[in-house]
Amino acid sequence: MAQSAAPATAAPAITPISLKAIAPWAVFFGILMLVLLYFVGAEQGATAVVSGEGVHEWVHDGRHLLGFPCH
Repeated sequence: MAQSAAPATAAPAITPISLKAIAPWAVFFGILMLVLLYFVGAEQGATAVVSGEGVHEWVHDGRHLLGFPCH
């Protein structure tokens, strides 16, 4: 009565991911995070890329949450 209905199979081998495979994604997300940090932390200051108050209003609460002064 100890028989299994499914045949026993070996667990799949886990292969490590190479650094060459991860590097492009790490660079992409690193640049994306730097752009996000710029818009949350420095936009609408002396180095403003976008004129007006639109970006400031979109990231206003995020600035305060992360401790960036904006007033």
